[in-house]
Amino acid sequence: METNNMKLITEHTEEVNYIFESHEGQKNMFIEGIFLQADIKNRNGRVYPKSILEREVARYIKESVNRKNAFGELGHPQGPTINPDRISHLITDLRLEGSNFIGKAKILPTPMGNIARNIMEAGGKLAVSSRGLGSLKNIGGAMQVQEDFMLATAADIVINPSAPDAFVDGIFEGVEWIWDNGILKQQHLEEAKKDLDRARLTEEQILTVWKKLINKI
Repeated sequence: METNNMKLITEHTEEVNYIFESHEGQKNMFIEGIFLQADIKNRNGRVYPKSILEREVARYIKESVNRKNAFGELGHPQGPTINPDRISHLITDLRLEGSNFIGKAKILPTPMGNIARNIMEAGGKLAVSSRGLGSLKNIGGAMQVQEDFMLATAADIVINPSAPDAFVDGIFEGVEWIWDNGILKQQHLEEAKKDLDRARLTEEQILTVWKKLINKI
């Protein structure tokens, strides 16, 4: 039995455009922008080799985008799977321009999609966050994504990703996942515990985070 230990990896892009299209009297809303970037050290200190992203995006397009099931969520997902009750949009296009993968996503008439739509119509700012699983290796002072990288979604919709959500990133990126004969399993939460120990949080905040972690196991 072969198992691979992988970590949840998320990357934020804050500059996305809103597109409003009318079709047969119905107004459709889209977000468009850079969903993924290759061959540069991002603000999280990670590098995605272009060859790895090209291969994985090609698989994602074939298995998800072309089959119209490339969904994303509203909010900050805590694991690699797509939660149907939190789906807000459908990724309709993903193309390579230079070292960037430009994506386009249609806002859906789901409860979460309607929230995103209302924010857009009110002029609020939304951002996108890619989500995947993979291992990392320190190469030349940067954490390089390895060949086992798997893209879960090219874009979730997030709000104010530069704020304290970074702490949540650290918690859930610290959880190890095992790809065990086609089944994703969570490893022990030792890294999450270390992050909690290092963070100077109140007892109430710590209990809240741990309750969320336990409910996901």
